[in-house]
Amino acid sequence: MKFKINQLNEVYVFSPWLRLFHWIMGFTMPVLFVTGLYIGNPFYIGSQGIEPTYAVANFASMANMRYIHFLVAYLLLAALVLRVYGYCINKGDRLLPRFDYFCWEGMFETIRHYLFLKKEHRLYLRNPLARLSYLGFYFLLAIQFSTGFAMYSMVNPNSWLAKIFGPLNFLFFDERVVHHIHHYVAWMIILFAIVHLYMVIRTDLMEKVGEASSMISGAKFFDKQPHDIRDLH
Repeated sequence: MKFKINQLNEVYVFSPWLRLFHWIMGFTMPVLFVTGLYIGNPFYIGSQGIEPTYAVANFASMANMRYIHFLVAYLLLAALVLRVYGYCINKGDRLLPRFDYFCWEGMFETIRHYLFLKKEHRLYLRNPLARLSYLGFYFLLAIQFSTGFAMYSMVNPNSWLAKIFGPLNFLFFDERVVHHIHHYVAWMIILFAIVHLYMVIRTDLMEKVGEASSMISGAKFFDKQPHDIRDLH
């Protein structure tokens, strides 16, 4: 598209599939985190020696928490498939950054800006530091799905899940180690989400390109051409 100087230009970046994945992820992550903590260490009031009401005890049963955890995990996995589909039909939904000179240059430029060593950085559809951080996030998701399915497969050692993911329980000596990996990576994902929320708010207030609203409309607004506009071509 041709950019008009000193005028906001609307650029369509994110497909509906990426946006749907984003909001499903925003819903599923807290649910998975809380139910996962509960499964690892039940903490409802009854565990403190105080008799809970029947309704609370029934809802907070281990069977219910496990069911919710697994159901929401499958929902997140389905949303991830939509994320990949969005990438296939819309170039703005890039899964991987371009590992070239401009990527690394842009990443260090953005880091200097965030450390207040540089007043501003060039305009990006999605800056290289963010792209690399999302790649790290997908790596953490891969660990969670792999270790989660490995532990889940122990319920039925003859299932197809056990054949694919079961060996992880022995690769890391025993299921307890796999559990610890799953637990600590969950904390890393939650910390990533907190930093991500902060950076979105910061970008929205300082750069005013519609960072937050782009996950609703799919579009961002620029007064000049973004440095990575080639990602849309």
